[in-house]
Amino acid sequence: MRAISGLWRWRHNPLRRTSDLVEAWLALAAMVLILLAAPLLGAVVGASAQDALQQSVRDQRQARHEVAATVVKELSHSPLDPDPETSSSLDPHSRVLANWTAPDGTAQHGTVIAALKSPHHGDHFTIWTDLQGRIVGRPLDSATATTHAVLAGFGAGLMSAGLIEGGRRLIVWRMVRRRYACWDRAWDKAGPDWGKADTGS
Repeated sequence: MRAISGLWRWRHNPLRRTSDLVEAWLALAAMVLILLAAPLLGAVVGASAQDALQQSVRDQRQARHEVAATVVKELSHSPLDPDPETSSSLDPHSRVLANWTAPDGTAQHGTVIAALKSPHHGDHFTIWTDLQGRIVGRPLDSATATTHAVLAGFGAGLMSAGLIEGGRRLIVWRMVRRRYACWDRAWDKAGPDWGKADTGS
């Protein structure tokens, strides 16, 4: 971005090349896009993600229900966390055979992960199910959805800024290669006569 400061210096400089001005204007355009377009794109992506995720929160709250389950017997301890977004690895979890009643009133029976350290027959715990009583994950909460939306917007802004800067660097790299190729051709034209007799050297 040093080329931006060169815009003013290059205005009346007799050594100025057209490529110097193009490079400086390119740097200025990239900076303006990074400062204006990247945040705007990030805000649009974040707002769009927020709308979609909040709709998903509403849909999951309607489709998923918290019901009480009763332990029939313990099967084994599970070191795995069934829902890493809502629990820590220190939370107790056990694999149990349990009975529960689905929101539609049907009796259900199956193997589930219970948030109990030492489950015993008859212990109660809560699980999340769909309307028919099938086990589902805990619904997404609004705060988590907002966090994901903010991260999506921030990531989109950073990615667009990186693409703009990468594009600028690629164009400058091509310009420099072309400049070097021109210099090589100029040296090739002048070089063969150096040091020869009667060439005025």
